Amino acid sequence: MVIDEELYRQYLRGDEAGLEALMRKYGNPLTLYINGYLHDVHEAEDLMIEVFSYLFTKKPRIQDGGLKAYLYKAARHMALRHKSRHRLFFSLDDLTEEPDGKTLVEEVIRTKERDQILHICMDELKTDYREALYLTYFEGMSYRQAAEVMGKSEKQITNMVYRGKARLRGLLEREGITNAK
Repeated sequence: MVIDEELYRQYLRGDEAGLEALMRKYGNPLTLYINGYLHDVHEAEDLMIEVFSYLFTKKPRIQDGGLKAYLYKAARHMALRHKSRHRLFFSLDDLTEEPDGKTLVEEVIRTKERDQILHICMDELKTDYREALYLTYFEGMSYRQAAEVMGKSEKQITNMVYRGKARLRGLLEREGITNAK
């Protein structure tokens, strides 16, 4: 299996297939992540392309195992920057909802109704808890990678995930989902 960084190096050597493979792998997940900040899928798609444009024009040095975190960190930065500019121009209310998720590993039975309950409960979590859970469970990032994306320490991410899961479990139980672990 080719690792992400090898695809990136492949692109840097002039082979466009590396770029295409990375965009296929991360395009949709990054768009969903950005859309959690912007709530406008078309703007999210534009920013996802901007994330890749930045990566491939600036050509930063990325260590093995760091590309995914780099992409999400850049996406977060661009989404927050875009959101703050957007708010200034259009006076939008503060939007704190995070990306929609399909399942949270130990906690949700895969039905539409339960997904809606999860979405409602996730909305009630503190923003940092919600983002830490999203990055670690939905995106499969390590605590170290999530810490890099969020600009926090690994210990802070550990605490946010622990507290977020505990709070989410309580919210899900309040909604009648009693088998949340």
